[in-house]
Amino acid sequence: MTYIGRFAPSPSGPLHFGSLVAAVGSYLRARSQAGQWLVRIEDLDPPREQPGAASGILRTLERYGLFWDGPVIYQSQRHARYQAVLDDLYQQGKTYHCHCTRAQIHSSGGFYAGTCREQHYPAEGAAVRLRVDTPTLSFHDQLLGLIEVEPRLASEDFILKRRDGLFAYNLAVVIDDADSGITEVVRGADLLEPTVRQITLYQQLGWKVPDWLHLPLALQNNGLKLSKQNHAPAIDTLPVVETLIQALRFLGQALPEQPEAMSAESLLAWAVKHWQLASVPTTASIHI
Repeated sequence: MTYIGRFAPSPSGPLHFGSLVAAVGSYLRARSQAGQWLVRIEDLDPPREQPGAASGILRTLERYGLFWDGPVIYQSQRHARYQAVLDDLYQQGKTYHCHCTRAQIHSSGGFYAGTCREQHYPAEGAAVRLRVDTPTLSFHDQLLGLIEVEPRLASEDFILKRRDGLFAYNLAVVIDDADSGITEVVRGADLLEPTVRQITLYQQLGWKVPDWLHLPLALQNNGLKLSKQNHAPAIDTLPVVETLIQALRFLGQALPEQPEAMSAESLLAWAVKHWQLASVPTTASIHI
């Protein structure tokens, strides 16, 4: 079976070093197996998006020699597909409408206890939740091994569509990965916990579950992960080859002699030939 991987940034700001690590890791993993590497823009949440960020992200990937296969997928163009899957789940009795607010859930301990499960509320003004009768409590990660999640977290009926009408990340990412034929999801370790929910949704839909590989997160000196919310510096103006070298070192990969004298494309081609998953650190996070 042909390997198909992907990189799926959200356009809430420019790419930072943590994003580059995920992009390079997923790219090397795919290319080292003569596979395809796709790019998807996860523009599900307009209030959080930054104008021009999506096109800026694509320009930065090209600047770093990270060229993708096929057309870029935009989640904002796939709402009809998400709704069709939701409608099918509802017709099968696998979802229900929920009117509970975040404040109500927080006041009851922060865990949703299925309050609206049997209320048969109308869809207007309601969130859509998945009935989680058989939760996924653990999964195998290709880098980190067995990952076990707290049963209470894994068994919660989680949201597939929000009360404000926006589709939830867990729904969109499962549908997109399945439709794209993704064979392995390579991403940061901050998404370890949502993985069990996504596996549960795959199983409810009767779809093949991909493999999982979660890369270590880059942390700032204050312990916060590099992220757009934490104002991580953008990489679009940094020296390309030097920054790629830093990303490869972060991933534990060997470097050629005098890598700074190479182009981004030739450095990546060398890294593809010498990719070693066993050299990637198995810690969930690394200070840089």
